Amino acid sequence: MGDNQRAETGGLLAGLFCMFFSALSMSVFLDHASASWQVAGRRRVMAAIFIAFFAGVSFIVGYARHSHSWEAHQGWWIPVRRLLEIISLTVVDTSTIFFVSLASLTIIAAVFGSEFSPYLIWLTGGLSAIAGYITFVQANELSAKTIASLLPFFVVSGVTTAGMSSDDHNWWRNNFSQLGDRTTLGATLFNCTVILGGICIIIISYFAVSELIVHYRLSLSHPGLLQTQGGGGKEEESQPYPHFAARILVLSVLLFLTALCFSGVGFFRYTPHPILHNLCARGIALPLTLLMFLLPWLAPQLPKSMYVVSDLIVVIIAVAGIHWFMGGTSLTNVEALAVLLFMGWFIIFSRQIAAMESDRMQAEMLMFADLYQNASKETSSRINPAI
Repeated sequence: MGDNQRAETGGLLAGLFCMFFSALSMSVFLDHASASWQVAGRRRVMAAIFIAFFAGVSFIVGYARHSHSWEAHQGWWIPVRRLLEIISLTVVDTSTIFFVSLASLTIIAAVFGSEFSPYLIWLTGGLSAIAGYITFVQANELSAKTIASLLPFFVVSGVTTAGMSSDDHNWWRNNFSQLGDRTTLGATLFNCTVILGGICIIIISYFAVSELIVHYRLSLSHPGLLQTQGGGGKEEESQPYPHFAARILVLSVLLFLTALCFSGVGFFRYTPHPILHNLCARGIALPLTLLMFLLPWLAPQLPKSMYVVSDLIVVIIAVAGIHWFMGGTSLTNVEALAVLLFMGWFIIFSRQIAAMESDRMQAEMLMFADLYQNASKETSSRINPAI
């Protein structure tokens, strides 16, 4: 049985495991929970928690089982880094599954009304089976493209669920800060979505920056192995980029500040912390603008089309901001447009990095294949002088 077959078989078993234990956990919760936790909204939250928890267990098992980085002879840092990667990726995966599951359950409850309650246990088991299967298989075929693609589902589902659960039905007339400026379930969901979204950006940025460093070092150690990605201008990829360490440092700092401001919007609610909230909400524009305008210098390995898209996004957001300032639209529309465009940019950026990773791995495989073929020919020539 090949690796892909084993992954699919393991995914089926993981799905059955998640289905059984999540349904059992939900049944025990409904039988023993206090009256305050028997409210429909809280029951859906607990169902989503059970689904996300067992999906996280499935992801950890699937990701760790084929790793060869746990041997102590490789040094203590390699296993520690692998452990941190597993924790980080599990946070991204379980957070996404939690909000997607909660959004799905909320929509189903809104459609079926009171008839939804008797089927909550079975829906929890069914959604958990799907999540367990997907996460196990995904862990075996994990790539930066997959991780980045999870981010918009996570943010959109979280904000949608928060908006549907909010008791303030006019929040959209002002801005998104009003949605999170309460202590209700909807406001808590929104703030948690924004906080975890910032953490996910940091995690994905770590993998992206690490790949840029590996790609650069390989291009120097093996000139000509990697084809030029088209973003370096007159600089050859096999030659050192001037101030490469400074470029990577600035790129990392800008990505970190963007994620920090993004999380700060949810961490500091407007009413108790108006100054810090506005600092994060409005200050995020500075690192984002610098990141997109300086991208040709920060990451010269990227294609020129990426730089054009980055500049275009900044122009579109600026035009929308001017339109709002003149009274032509609401601030909520401008914020939604800015967030969606940034998420789109971040997905494109991550997928470009993932494409570089795929090209690098393919080039390394071809290099090792050529070395093996040349070694075989040399051995044959020694055995048979006629060759």
